[in-house]
Amino acid sequence: MSRAEQPSRRTVLAVAVAAAVTAGAGPAAEAAPDETAARLVDNHAWTTYSDWRSGTAKGTRAVAGSRPGVVIGAPAGTTEYTDPHTGTTATWEYATWTSPVHELAVPSTEVIASWNARTPAGSWIQVELQGTYSDGTATPWYVMARWAAGDGDIKRTSVDDQTDDKSTIWTDTFAIDDPSTGLRLSSYRLRLTLYRKPGTKTTPTVWRLGAMGSDVPDRFTVPASAPGLARELIVPRYSQEIHAGQYPEYDNGGEAWCSPTSSQMIVEYWGGRLTERQLAWVDPSYADPQVCHAARYTYDYQYAGCGNWPFNAAYAATFKDLQGVVTRLGSLTELETLIAAGIPAITSQSFLKEELTGAGYGTSGHLMTVIGFTAEGDVIANDPASPSDAAVRRVYKRREWENIWLRTKRYNAGGKVVSGTGGVCYLYFPARPTARQRKALAAVGVR
Repeated sequence: MSRAEQPSRRTVLAVAVAAAVTAGAGPAAEAAPDETAARLVDNHAWTTYSDWRSGTAKGTRAVAGSRPGVVIGAPAGTTEYTDPHTGTTATWEYATWTSPVHELAVPSTEVIASWNARTPAGSWIQVELQGTYSDGTATPWYVMARWAAGDGDIKRTSVDDQTDDKSTIWTDTFAIDDPSTGLRLSSYRLRLTLYRKPGTKTTPTVWRLGAMGSDVPDRFTVPASAPGLARELIVPRYSQEIHAGQYPEYDNGGEAWCSPTSSQMIVEYWGGRLTERQLAWVDPSYADPQVCHAARYTYDYQYAGCGNWPFNAAYAATFKDLQGVVTRLGSLTELETLIAAGIPAITSQSFLKEELTGAGYGTSGHLMTVIGFTAEGDVIANDPASPSDAAVRRVYKRREWENIWLRTKRYNAGGKVVSGTGGVCYLYFPARPTARQRKALAAVGVR
């Protein structure tokens, strides 16, 4: 269970439009993409050698191989950066890569960027977004992240107070300020800036860069989907609650660590392991030190928490041969499609205690891991908001769970209308998926 969301953390979509997210009746493994859901989300990424050659490079170069990417070639220049969280000013060589313009198939009220990168010591990256509105005007270049896998050179951070009075950046999310006007983002491009210490040959390598645009309608409830799969994946189980009070500098463990705890479960499901050397900084008296590690290396120093969605996906991709993206799904049928292909998902939801039978708590924002479905279609989740690792596996009622995850509006304990995530999830999967995994990912709009 995450700490209460700050007012700027998420916006409520303000336009009320009709929507019906329907589910196919066939077996989940063969399910076609949900056509209504497909019209709500556009997830695009640059990942191939030809992709990296298609952008505008200023000091970067594309690299081929089994995992193509972009690196610093001959730096475009040097610049100074003052880290707002340490006050330290340093000089860095830099190079940039700017994507071609991507026309959104779904003119969007929200956009969330994702990236997968390697940043050796002495290097880091910045991700920016610039778009065109449906009225023909342009956004400024918005900083979506300043990121490094480590924390020795800069403190990874989102950037607050970015707005042009039509849209605003809320931590990790670009959002139209007033969707009820009909204004949408119709296209965007992304700009990468790669940094390294002057005079070195060190370089970041970025393998994946993209964004998810969406226009999910306001809704307190969503249509029910029909069960289509009974399968459970064997995923490690970790409790966030056993870490309560640990590492105040990374938001104090416990309920604040749902996101990194969920991320670590899925990373280890795919074989990602941390070495004793990597974990040597953790107090040896703490159980599951890898969860502490995940919290440290997903921590957003501006947000002051571990719940930055793209930072978690980027953390997963620091493990060998893994990719991570943030997207939205449109139904439990789509989750069944992924589970059938062996791909678990980390989902974001908020609810009152009485809205999710068996949870035993309410939350303004919580991440848990969906690992399967029962024969009755109920959701099997590794819920890190559990008192012990052994208690993490839970079964939640399908209808309740589907609604708290997919809705965009809800009532909080005080009766106030607040936002829901509208189906946000993290997907971590192999850098070289099997044919079946590729088909499942493509069915939910991820390539």
